[in-house]
Amino acid sequence: MQNAQNYDVIVLGGGASGLLCAFTAAQRGRRVLVLERANKVGKKILMSGGGRCNFTNYFVDANNFISENRHFCKSALKRYGAWDFIGMVERYGIAYEERKHSQLFCLNSAKDILSMLLEECSQAGVEIRCKIELEGVQALEARAGYQLHIRQDTSALSLHCQSLVVATGGLSIPTLGGSGVGYQLAEQFGLGVTPRRAGLVPFMFSDQSKGLCERLAGLAVDVSATCNGQTFRENLLFTHRGLSGPVMLQISNYWHPGDALHIDLLPDINAEQWLIEAKSQQPKSLLRSVLGQRLAKGLVQEFQALWWPEHADTPMAGLSEKLLRRIAAQLNNWVVKPSATEGYRTAEVTLGGVDTDGISSKTMEATSQPGLYFVGEVLDVTGWLGGFNFQWAWSSGYVAGLHV
Repeated sequence: MQNAQNYDVIVLGGGASGLLCAFTAAQRGRRVLVLERANKVGKKILMSGGGRCNFTNYFVDANNFISENRHFCKSALKRYGAWDFIGMVERYGIAYEERKHSQLFCLNSAKDILSMLLEECSQAGVEIRCKIELEGVQALEARAGYQLHIRQDTSALSLHCQSLVVATGGLSIPTLGGSGVGYQLAEQFGLGVTPRRAGLVPFMFSDQSKGLCERLAGLAVDVSATCNGQTFRENLLFTHRGLSGPVMLQISNYWHPGDALHIDLLPDINAEQWLIEAKSQQPKSLLRSVLGQRLAKGLVQEFQALWWPEHADTPMAGLSEKLLRRIAAQLNNWVVKPSATEGYRTAEVTLGGVDTDGISSKTMEATSQPGLYFVGEVLDVTGWLGGFNFQWAWSSGYVAGLHV
């Protein structure tokens, strides 16, 4: 084994939080090394937002995050907010646009954001190494820092640092480098880890809804979806596997196995009132024709087969108000029961993580383990869809960078 190489700070993980933490620390004169398991840094940045990177949101609030301690994120978000990151984006002349719900995306490519972060690292003298396997971490006595044992290609190396930053992300999208190593390190040093599950993830079905979704694959519908007291209004997308689209990704963070989803297919309309009025105003029309004024034809045909097959060719005048009320109730509250989510393979984030009770909200340092820091997705802080997870990465990375 080669001789130990000494650094002030070693950051495990070259994603959003790790890179921002690295150059923030290096700008303070710290000697910083980033170790990345994949063959290049920033893979998740590059694929995010359909390759356009939804890098933050104009309106970021603690209520946009899920954590067992919902106050934990406040300090970091206040110390480094959306406008701090936007300022850097503008300084680099990166073109961006606002989309609905105040989401900010690159106009050209997510590569612009990664190039900016790497340029900041380069200017500050951050060293980055990829294709690194971490084989072990030891805390040295008398607060003398940490010894890391790594493998780079065929070489076994020993590294030393005063501060170790765990920015390893979560379990989501393992093909981009997601792994559980951050949780293992937390447990090694006596920190709690809350239960984890896939978040911002599409749903799958095993009942009759599966066939319906397959037949409607590709159709997008504006709906509101409710689960466990939380409601989102966005597009729902039918897929060959089930239900996706922004509204399903959002509500997946609040769903647990066995829960039903309540979907309002006409979120701006009292369907009962509308259908009863239509009965008197369009007595000769068929129900599918009336519904076709507001819903996609394919969707209406699927519901006709499920909800009123025996009245498919009965004019509105011949339909009882009781039947219309029942159908209206189903349109405003379509109840579906997913069999599962698609899991970590397609999840954008991991819910749960390193328990924030053992972490300082002002520095991201483990309170019981001096010199050990956790930032980004590895922590039990998960944002909604819309740029919030990136903002958490920037904010938590920044405050750790000020203290390592």
